[in-house]
Amino acid sequence: MRVLLVNTSERVGGAAIAASRLLRALNRNGVEATMLVRDKQTDNPRVCALPESPMLKAKFVAERADIFVRNGLTKQNLFNIDTGRFGTDITRLPEFQRADVIHLHWVNQAMLSLQGLERILRTGKRVVWTMHDMWPFTGVCHHAEECRGWTTGCGNCPLLNRKGAHDMSWQTFKKKAEVYGRHALTFVGCSNWLTDLARQAPLLKGQRVESIPNPIDSAMFCPGDKREARQRLGLPQDRLLMLFVAYKATNPKKGIDYLRDAVGRMVAADAALRDKAGVVVVGREAETLRDTFDLPLYPTEYVSDTATMLDFYRAADVLVMPTLMDNLPNTIVEAMACGVPVVGFNVGGLPQMIDHGENGWLAPEKDSEALAERLHATLTDGRLPQMGEAARHKAVKSYSEQAVAERFMQIYGP
Repeated sequence: MRVLLVNTSERVGGAAIAASRLLRALNRNGVEATMLVRDKQTDNPRVCALPESPMLKAKFVAERADIFVRNGLTKQNLFNIDTGRFGTDITRLPEFQRADVIHLHWVNQAMLSLQGLERILRTGKRVVWTMHDMWPFTGVCHHAEECRGWTTGCGNCPLLNRKGAHDMSWQTFKKKAEVYGRHALTFVGCSNWLTDLARQAPLLKGQRVESIPNPIDSAMFCPGDKREARQRLGLPQDRLLMLFVAYKATNPKKGIDYLRDAVGRMVAADAALRDKAGVVVVGREAETLRDTFDLPLYPTEYVSDTATMLDFYRAADVLVMPTLMDNLPNTIVEAMACGVPVVGFNVGGLPQMIDHGENGWLAPEKDSEALAERLHATLTDGRLPQMGEAARHKAVKSYSEQAVAERFMQIYGP
């Protein structure tokens, strides 16, 4: 069986990392898989890029310009929405023609258009689409948050400057309905949370919807020597370290403000932490946070190197994930595989990953006081080693390459 994975980027973003890991998992478990991307970042021979053309960048610019103009000449939410109006026809490529199964991942920002999707479906090849966010079943948004417009056909979109009953979200929703209505697809949610939403979606009515997590190489992501990791990173040996990781550390949706508040509450309640604990922040603009916490802060810009990220996980005592919306974050799986317990808000796919009181703790969404209590308990109640072991066990059992590959092989069929 030959499977072609399709994603906008090879390595940038959570979906790209998840797709690349699935590529490796499938090939290690008897499936001949390749990956097609617009943006190729490595020399992996199993990853091929779209043919070089000035049109690739032109289509991306054209799509953003189209949204900018149709939305009233405003940059508001310019990169939080997609219309699927621009993309590349991949059906003529040899990699596509050789494949038995086409497995789509995150294909926005002019990688694939809805018209291009229809061309793929018309070939009669089996199509599987892993949903890394809500876009496949909404009008234009990747995360609907509190909006339920996607359950009634969209329109009057809160993300649009020019909103109305027949606005850009309604038009895109209608186009998706036309394409999906003529063909059969299999949609896969990375988390039970996203899958449950997808099963409520009118756009996916009558389509097959499954839940399969992203895989991880549990032999690579594994516990290591904490002291050596801290020495390589220049981190203190004598402090309990809380790790926060995000592509952009200052992104408010990743919850850095709630972490700052929680740390302040912890220190106010237990002044001894000033000499015992610290916060490690990894992500773009991390340096701007240096003097904003009530504990020593150790900032590092975004890390793409796996070996360095392994050191950060192994150096940490706990991963803090106060995200306000997330599917099945790779960061949590990676940390757990390295034997690090996780504390986060009870949102999205996190309850599926964090077993409350066993391998980490969950706090009510946006509740800084509860987050502080959970963090303090994790760092001080003496069960860190046991919780770390439980985290490792959960990661290996649920997210190993073999386990995930076997589930997708069942989806692909004979």
